[in-house]
Amino acid sequence: MAPGSTAPVAKVAPVALVDLRRTFGTVRACDGMTWHAPHGQVTAILGPNGAGKTTAIECAVGLQRPDGGSVRVLGQDPWRSPAEHRARVGVMLQSGGIPNGSKPMALLRHLAALYADPTDPTDLARRLGIDAFSGTTVRRLSGGQKQRLALAAALVGRPDLVFLDEPTAGLDPHGRLDVYDLLREVTAEGTTLVVTTHSFEEAGALADHLVVISGGRAVAEGSPAEVVGDSTLETVYFDLTRKATT
Repeated sequence: MAPGSTAPVAKVAPVALVDLRRTFGTVRACDGMTWHAPHGQVTAILGPNGAGKTTAIECAVGLQRPDGGSVRVLGQDPWRSPAEHRARVGVMLQSGGIPNGSKPMALLRHLAALYADPTDPTDLARRLGIDAFSGTTVRRLSGGQKQRLALAAALVGRPDLVFLDEPTAGLDPHGRLDVYDLLREVTAEGTTLVVTTHSFEEAGALADHLVVISGGRAVAEGSPAEVVGDSTLETVYFDLTRKATT
């Protein structure tokens, strides 16, 4: 869809935000934000720091209650969703949430045991290089190691939908490529991914569906080709975000 407008929300979209509003005092973190995530694709939410990416995701997973508008995830209001619904949604947030006293493999095996059809935690640990620090407590892990573990924790239950808030932050280039390969395999199996990022490289590498946000609003949405056209992602992005703030 052309930059400067947003695509209509699909009726069966796994994630649909319509006119989402969330304020903190005088700050409008989400200011009428509308976008959707198609089934079985990677939706990349691209925007600068402070654009409202994390707030939107936290509303979508039920950690924050919107002040207005609507959020539907797998057809339900996440704020009121039952445990069965939450079990279908994997989440990786910037704030982590991994117990500091746990050890990676013990944690992944524990999480896997909570699901009926989990991914093999040993294989997942190998794919993400977690086996190299599997016996180290979380509090002693580096930032990049914690990122790998948080990603594995979000995926181990084999969810239908996964929200990943800047999943490769703190990873080296090789680590980012490993994550990209794994996420492509996950979507090939039918899982829907929503990935927030401020990296052009990441958005370009992963996105089947692209949403550009600025100032709490979606300013463009569609396939990367529809959003970018004959230009470059960087050029379109800066033009859109400049217009949104003037």
